[in-house]
Amino acid sequence: MWNLILEIIVVIGFLFIAGQQIYYMIQRKRVGKELVEADFNAGMRKAQIIDLRESKYFDAGHILGARNLPYSQLKQRYGEIRPDLPVYLYDQGRTLSTRAAIQLNRKGYQQIFWLKRGFQDWNGKTKRK
Repeated sequence: MWNLILEIIVVIGFLFIAGQQIYYMIQRKRVGKELVEADFNAGMRKAQIIDLRESKYFDAGHILGARNLPYSQLKQRYGEIRPDLPVYLYDQGRTLSTRAAIQLNRKGYQQIFWLKRGFQDWNGKTKRK
């Protein structure tokens, strides 16, 4: 009896996680575009580059030209991002970038892009604070 209940809980958990991933996949395609490193690097001179990681990670190393706007502060500080310029987002992977892109799109931002594999796979120029 308990094994059946445990299996049901595990299946429900798996379905929840899978559903969440499908939701974010659909939202990603709707609100912006994922860029590989070469495309991100080519267009970033004309864009606002936003590092969504917390300050301690930003200070340890970030993409040259990026400014730090931690995801945890985005709701309060999104007004610091100009809506008339492209917005290039990145975090350590891409989870926060997807969530930030959805939030910014809801606020009316149209030109939203994020780095495909995040900072963890960035091979371009970096800077330490």
